[in-house]
Amino acid sequence: MSLPFPITPEPSPEAAEAGRKLFAGPVDFVKGVVAMDGLPPADRLEICFAGRSNVGKSSLINALTGRKALARTSNTPGRTQEINYFALGTHSYLVDLPGYGFARAPVKVVERWQSLIKTYLAGRATLRRAFVLIDTRHGVKEVDHEIMALLDRAAVTFQVVLTKADKIGTAAREKTLAQTRAALARHPAAFPELLVTSSEKGEGIANLRALIATME
Repeated sequence: MSLPFPITPEPSPEAAEAGRKLFAGPVDFVKGVVAMDGLPPADRLEICFAGRSNVGKSSLINALTGRKALARTSNTPGRTQEINYFALGTHSYLVDLPGYGFARAPVKVVERWQSLIKTYLAGRATLRRAFVLIDTRHGVKEVDHEIMALLDRAAVTFQVVLTKADKIGTAAREKTLAQTRAALARHPAAFPELLVTSSEKGEGIANLRALIATME
């Protein structure tokens, strides 16, 4: 019997090449957004990356784009309070959301940027998919369920991307996969495949590039 939420299969050669070409092309920081009225024009599809603080979001974005410091382009004071937009040529926007959960910031600041995340996820018509990053070492936490429930309510498809897969052994990885599959059964907006990645080793990167390149 096939498992629920299987790992995404390897892309076709055509999809893999589309992903390679897209991310080998221009990838530019556009702006950091602190309020919804600062969003760029909704003139192309968007995919966003969401995850708990320290889940490895910047490392994954840098690995995807092959640019070691792209996700730190806007590294000015307060960057973690911003929604950061990157343009993949004219194809799409890659959107880096502030980390949720634990953060070393004043409570009022955290509340403000958490509110911004929620407003963005619920109200951006061009958002095609949210990639929700889960640390393979820790699995799905309650704070992840909160974001997933918001995406359920907004009818935004989200796909779980397991990060730092190289940091644990095979048995521990399988345990996390089982826990994640059980957790996703609660969420109707969950895309029915999982991605397993390692920014350090390159695992899953070509697959994620292909997925993004072939979205319409």
